[in-house]
Amino acid sequence: MRTLRKIQSHQVLSTSSALIAQTQPNQLSSMHLTDNEASTPSGSTIRHTGRRPRSNSDAAARDSPSLVTSVPTQRRPARKTGSGVGIKRSFLENLVRDGPHNGNTKEALRELRYLVLSTGVDADGDGMSPYRVYLWLILLNVAPLPTDDYLVLVHRGGSPAYAKIRNDTFRTLATDPLFKRRVTEASLIRLLNAVAWKLHDSKAKPRSRPSSSRRLEMEMLVDTPPSIKEEPELETPGSDTKAVVNDSAIYVQGMNVLCAPFLYAARSEVEAFALFHYFVTKECPGYIRGAMDGVHKGLRLVDRCLEIVEPKLAAYLFSKGMYAELYAFPSVLTLCACTPPLPEVLHLWDFLFAYGPHLNILCIVAQLIRMRDTLLESPSPNKILRSLPPLDAKGIIALTVLLVQRIPDDVYAEMVTHAK
Repeated sequence: MRTLRKIQSHQVLSTSSALIAQTQPNQLSSMHLTDNEASTPSGSTIRHTGRRPRSNSDAAARDSPSLVTSVPTQRRPARKTGSGVGIKRSFLENLVRDGPHNGNTKEALRELRYLVLSTGVDADGDGMSPYRVYLWLILLNVAPLPTDDYLVLVHRGGSPAYAKIRNDTFRTLATDPLFKRRVTEASLIRLLNAVAWKLHDSKAKPRSRPSSSRRLEMEMLVDTPPSIKEEPELETPGSDTKAVVNDSAIYVQGMNVLCAPFLYAARSEVEAFALFHYFVTKECPGYIRGAMDGVHKGLRLVDRCLEIVEPKLAAYLFSKGMYAELYAFPSVLTLCACTPPLPEVLHLWDFLFAYGPHLNILCIVAQLIRMRDTLLESPSPNKILRSLPPLDAKGIIALTVLLVQRIPDDVYAEMVTHAK
């Protein structure tokens, strides 16, 4: 046995084919099959371990050339991967990375939204995806921001809302270990303070908001035509073009939770800042005004939509005095980011950014419908609605797509504009 071990050790280090001829063929064959058992393509004894996969360069260093040539059929061909981590790229990731085919941006956005709805974003157990933040930047049409622009805001120090921000940041998703492990309170303070400075500066610079029109495509199946609703043209008079209306509007309570998923999903604070600032100033400026009139409009829409799609449940909740303003305020303000788990929030936001954040109203209604039997059987539904069940983004999205078909056009138009 000692002689055999010496021969084997020398055999691995040697590059001479003459040394291989001195050993017994049976010993070499059994030894090689043992070393490569886990990599046999057709073998039934493949074992998956927790170790990282070996790269091609590592394999070349560990396997001697002579051994490879002795049994050439045992080498498994290297698999080409697009992401570099051993996972084949999805169609959605390919589209995000490669851009539109033949320069057709409109068709590419249509396909991108449908892929978000049909296949979803590939992510690990923590909800992390290497391309999700770029998908959000594309869907929201947010241009790249120079890092120096963000640093200038950070270096200005505390904004007029700094004390309010510090009073909220330590409580942001305090019970979520995933968020606490990835996002520090310091980064949250920096980003919110920079946004506060930006909003503060915009008070003296009124700007007219250009009209916008987005086609919302709710495609149920591949072979069915899309159900499309057009957003009305938005024209804002010059007297109402300020992003904020008073000092308290540069920061309102709840912005810290709304900001949290951006920081969690982004690969840098600058990306998160660009996304968050655009979102609160373009998509839902009504949510951050001092009176939060956009949030209150959204709460009334939750009650109206529930009454339309599920009249029995709505009547029961109203009879108990349970209106949306009593239980749905955090869900409307934060686009359901207040309801764990965080990976499901990110999945839901993929859908909302693809087809419009106003659909969050129907996502809240969908959560109530999924609790329908429990609520109707409870003599005190207020106790159940104190905290909504954990998010199931896939089920909520599927139900929301169905609910869109049942909402009248006038109510849907109010949903589109309620946060403006």
